[in-house]
Amino acid sequence: MEEKKVTWLELFYDLLFVAAVATATHVLLHVEKGFIHPEYLFKFALIFIPIWWAWTGQTMFINRFGQDFLHQRIFMIFQMFFVLIMISSLSVDFDQYYFSFLIGYIGLRALTSIQYLVVQNFEKGDRKKVARFLGIRFGIGVFISFLSIFFDSWVRYAVLYAGIIVDMILPIIGHKYLVKVPPNTAHLLERFALLTLILFGESVISILAVVQPQKGEWDSILFSIMTFCLIISMWWQYFENVEKKVNKSIQRAGQTIVYGHLFILMSLSMIAASIKLMFLHEVQYTFILYFVFGSVLLYFIATTIVFHQYRFEQHRLKIYHLGLFLGILAVFFTINLFLTVPYIVIIGELTLFFIVYAKVTTT
Repeated sequence: MEEKKVTWLELFYDLLFVAAVATATHVLLHVEKGFIHPEYLFKFALIFIPIWWAWTGQTMFINRFGQDFLHQRIFMIFQMFFVLIMISSLSVDFDQYYFSFLIGYIGLRALTSIQYLVVQNFEKGDRKKVARFLGIRFGIGVFISFLSIFFDSWVRYAVLYAGIIVDMILPIIGHKYLVKVPPNTAHLLERFALLTLILFGESVISILAVVQPQKGEWDSILFSIMTFCLIISMWWQYFENVEKKVNKSIQRAGQTIVYGHLFILMSLSMIAASIKLMFLHEVQYTFILYFVFGSVLLYFIATTIVFHQYRFEQHRLKIYHLGLFLGILAVFFTINLFLTVPYIVIIGELTLFFIVYAKVTTT
């Protein structure tokens, strides 16, 4: 497979989206009566999915058809303006900023659709068919989402997400076309890994912004150290697998990587929010227990599925490995459910889990 390098403009593009993800994560910090109200959990998903899908759409275009040409740079720069509009519109009060958010999202997706239609004029054979297929189908999804501007209350959100769902399902339906022009697996893994890495860094920065030792309090200092150990163990497991345990020459449609990373990235945001909430002691013990272990479980399942298909055959995990990891989480969760433990102990348990997860999956 031809080597494809990540450009500096792509990396700059990622930074804007990480800012959007950080804003979405902030929604999870709204606590009422000791727990996160379901409304905020729902808003988090409402905000997060369009951000992820807008980034993914442009990334997949660059992966299949991108060249570091002047006109493609201009397309990406224009997209950045729409990203800024979208970021400035992200708020817990989603209704108030809906129209500006819609402009940002529609602008991003429309430009991606146009790029496919433009590039198909320069392609031949299956590449031309795939570019036309994606350009037209994504245009349909964008149009459906745009129609939400004519509605109010919950109806406009239903219409917006109907367009997004159409956008997300069409590549799955068109799998038989897309597999004829498979993405560059090495580049695709690198792109998602780079975004994940920046999110890890953002998690460290945002957590330390809250977990600031006051007057040398050792409890806060120890919590900071344990939190960093947790994040570094997660980092180790993820990137050691990406670097050494996956076969980057495999040519598939890449949909496991794409859709699996939605849950990886969402769970990272949820874990970061959980750590902040545990330090601030603003949530009920039982709620945070379910929330943090649920977030870790989501991350574990998503990473397991994503990496399994692309692992070298001799490195693929067996069913007993799955039982081991789930068993460790279940034991820790059950103990904590019946015996109230300090939050730092929970952080330590999760760190131990990820150390075992990293050890087993990377050796």
